[in-house]
Amino acid sequence: MEPKQSKENALFEWYDSLVFALAVIVLFFVFAVRIITVSGVSMQPTLYGGDRVAVQSMLYTPQRGDVVVVDGYINYGDPLVKRIIALGGDTVDINFETGAVTLNGAVLEEPYISAPTTTGYDVEFPVTVPEGCVFVMGDNRPRSLDGRSTEVGFIDERDILGKVLLRVFPLSSFGKIA
Repeated sequence: MEPKQSKENALFEWYDSLVFALAVIVLFFVFAVRIITVSGVSMQPTLYGGDRVAVQSMLYTPQRGDVVVVDGYINYGDPLVKRIIALGGDTVDINFETGAVTLNGAVLEEPYISAPTTTGYDVEFPVTVPEGCVFVMGDNRPRSLDGRSTEVGFIDERDILGKVLLRVFPLSSFGKIA
């Protein structure tokens, strides 16, 4: 009788370990990292529509230059993927003739954009970002609805789901997002 009971104990321990590992994985993906699908062309050439990205959602503090996902409950439907240009207290100015974006008086170096920022919407610049908010823009400036429009406006930091860490699909483009 002992061998049968040992097999049952081993099987139970294996099953118990599998359930525990599965629970840890589920909790990890629910609270620490989320997978989001990029929608649209506003982040090209950094990200493309249909790309799937891993987003750090836990213990994230917004930083200038981060690509973030904004909760889609605000008018957009899908989660918004944009780059943080400015934090609360920063002043942003855009010269739509030259395409230069200025942050606190210094012109930003933006090697990630598809074209200079020559397209404006209904926000008048310069603007100062309210505390607790961020100013975001897409990398595809001619085709991005972003902080230059009151439709998007300033984003409350509490509406940021997290920072995009890496592209996980398509596998041919797997890698870190800068």
